[in-house]
Amino acid sequence: MLDQFRAEFFKALAHPVRIKILRLLRPGEKSVTELQETLGLESSAVSQQLAILRAKNLVVARKDGTKALYAVKDPQIFQLLDAAKEIFDRHLIDSRAVLDELEQEEKALSESGSGA
Repeated sequence: MLDQFRAEFFKALAHPVRIKILRLLRPGEKSVTELQETLGLESSAVSQQLAILRAKNLVVARKDGTKALYAVKDPQIFQLLDAAKEIFDRHLIDSRAVLDELEQEEKALSESGSGA
């Protein structure tokens, strides 16, 4: 049961727009309009992604006059996103090192083959 909950939680993070929304909410509350303008998406698309984040208790909304302002419910989500970024950065560095090594090997092979 707990593993299912974890899987559903991570599914909520499994969309680039939802990740961007969370990053945009890091400094504080934003309206759908503010998010829409920054993301360059229709309000319906932003609202749909916010609904998923709300359903998983990742964001909360409060009314301010006629507009809803969204905020991250638990700021620890940013620690998770930061940790993921560090993992991805290390992965990219490792991948880049492997590619550099392969390029050097290929260059060495082509240089040794062209001199024969």
